[in-house]
Amino acid sequence: MLDRSAAALRQFVHLSGALRAQGLVEREAGEPPALIACSRFGPIEIVIGDREVELPHDAELTEEAPDLGEVRQMPPFEVDPEKGEVAGVIGGLEHLADATLRLAVALGGRSVAIVEFETNTPDVPLVLSARFGEPLVVTLGEDSFEL
Repeated sequence: MLDRSAAALRQFVHLSGALRAQGLVEREAGEPPALIACSRFGPIEIVIGDREVELPHDAELTEEAPDLGEVRQMPPFEVDPEKGEVAGVIGGLEHLADATLRLAVALGGRSVAIVEFETNTPDVPLVLSARFGEPLVVTLGEDSFEL
């Protein structure tokens, strides 16, 4: 199950051009969730409780990535964190929001997908957080907004 989640996160980064994709992945009842993170060309990091494992970005995983549907890369968004404004390709934010929700669903159960996208302000990524059945959250700097 964790290999499938890691494969999904890595595939999402490749398809979307995200800076980083993370999943807080629900596991069996009584087991702590796993935090899995994958960045562009960076290692795949897996944290469960106090155990940490780091795999090379191109590690061979035992499971294939699930079908994530259509995921396209967008040019960096123009953001104004003080005003809470995001500008970009028409429909771009909605496309990536839908794709992030599909990623959360692919991770399974009550898992959460958190994805960072590039902006015109390098120290302020556009962060999308999704969990099936809940509103998607957009974070810019210190502020968060429901989409």
